[in-house]
Amino acid sequence: MFRGTATAIITPFTKDNRVDEEALIRLVEFQERNGIDTIVPCGSTGESAMLSHDEHIRVIEIVVDNVKKAKVMAGAGSNSTSEAVMLSKRSEDLGVDGLLSISPYYVKPTQEGIYQHFKAIAESVNIPVVVYNIPGRTGSNITADTMLRMAEMDGICAVKEASGNLDQINEIIKRRPKGFEVLSGDDSLTLQLMRNGGDGVVSVTSNCLPDRMSKMVNLLLKGDDKAAEEIHNGMLPLFDSLFVETNPIPIKYAMGRLGYGSGIPRLPLTPITEEGKRKLDPVLDKMGL
Repeated sequence: MFRGTATAIITPFTKDNRVDEEALIRLVEFQERNGIDTIVPCGSTGESAMLSHDEHIRVIEIVVDNVKKAKVMAGAGSNSTSEAVMLSKRSEDLGVDGLLSISPYYVKPTQEGIYQHFKAIAESVNIPVVVYNIPGRTGSNITADTMLRMAEMDGICAVKEASGNLDQINEIIKRRPKGFEVLSGDDSLTLQLMRNGGDGVVSVTSNCLPDRMSKMVNLLLKGDDKAAEEIHNGMLPLFDSLFVETNPIPIKYAMGRLGYGSGIPRLPLTPITEEGKRKLDPVLDKMGL
């Protein structure tokens, strides 16, 4: 369903902190022009936590209205099951191809609570749901056993794995049912994850380098590891430097340099520091960004 390269796009803001709809439309066009298979609005990179519900739905609507060939996987998660169901239904009404739903953050539910949360979401819509596991943000991990249990559920089509635990990810790849996709949630681990049988990536870096990221993933899908590794090694400094401060602070700054919005996130995220710029700017310059 979402095999290949997906970009977790930023939400561009104007200098007066409103959603920059014109820049968002150009960003969708930029992604499609450079080979991206799926566009993911309103994920954590898209500052979904700082958007009002109306803004959240409007951003998804703009993306759906402006894509020509890419699929749309709308961020529709919440730590409240009822809120996640509401956002999922409204996203489905807009015509998205699928949903990206983060594991409930802050509340630290049990594994059974996580399972029941996603069961409620999957049963509320008629489009595929991608589970997003990122313990560093949520405070709880979705174990391989729980993920594989959910993989058998109607409506759950994939996982975006950002646990950083390759043993856990490999277990999911090895034991998953046919058709269930495993997507990397860490740009720097995409090469290894796909070598182990993974299906693609939901990427931050592809905001600014969609052509190179999509080329690397396509090479891996074709089995050309050597050429893919060359691209991976060339992008590795950017993979690292885009996380010198909390995501999406650095990528918002980089995209601001490219003309997509002001480059400034919303509070409680703050603009990139001077120290962050000193680390990131030379890498961006070297990459032609």
